[in-house]
Amino acid sequence: MPDAPTVITAHGLWNTGLEATLLRHRLAGHGFRVLQFHYRSLTATLEEAIADFRSLVLEQPPPVHLIGHSLGGLVVLRLLDLNPTLPIGRIVLLGSPVNGSASARAVIKIPGASIFFGPLADAELLRSEPRRWSHPFELGVIAGDNPISFGRLFNPLPEPNDGTVTVDETRLEGATAHRVLPVSHTGMMLADSVVRETASFLLTGRFSDPVP
Repeated sequence: MPDAPTVITAHGLWNTGLEATLLRHRLAGHGFRVLQFHYRSLTATLEEAIADFRSLVLEQPPPVHLIGHSLGGLVVLRLLDLNPTLPIGRIVLLGSPVNGSASARAVIKIPGASIFFGPLADAELLRSEPRRWSHPFELGVIAGDNPISFGRLFNPLPEPNDGTVTVDETRLEGATAHRVLPVSHTGMMLADSVVRETASFLLTGRFSDPVP
C-alpha cells in the first residue's frame, strides 16, 4: 500500500528486531507500512544510534510513527530530545523503563556483568532520575503486569511488574496515555492485545475503551 502510514520499530537490549517480526506483521494487517530500526545495542554509542535512526526517519514519507520496546523506547525518547523537529506522527513505548531499571542496576552489580551492557544501556537503563515528556507529539505507554521474565532472576521487583520492568518505571510524566496489560516483558511482543492497543493509539491517539 503506497499510501500506508509508516511505522518504525526499535528493539531492546540484546535483541535485533527479529523478536518483533510477528508484531510488525500484525501491524501491517492494520494498514501500516512497518520498518525495523536495528542498532548495535551492546556496542553502539548514543550518538551512533541516534544518527542512524534519524537518517532512517528522514528517508520515509512523513509523518513517521515510532514504536520502541524496552531500551528501544529510550532510544526513541533520546532521538526526539536531540531532534525535536523530526516529522513524527505518534509514538508508542512498550515496556520501556523511562525512569531507569532496577533490574539493570541489580545485574550490573554482579562481577563481570558489565559485558552484558554497553555505553547506550549504561546511560539509559542505569539512570535514577525520572523523565518528563514535553514534546508536542502524542505518546502512549504500554506496560505489562505479568511477572514472568528474565529480570526477576536477579532482583525481586515490587508489584506490579512484567518480570523485568515495573509498571512505575514505565510511567512518563507528560505522556498522552498509559495502559497496563496482562503481558510479560518479552511476551508483549507476541500478544494480540498489545498489537490492538498499539494500532489504536497510532490511528487515533488513544487506547481502546473498554480495556481489553
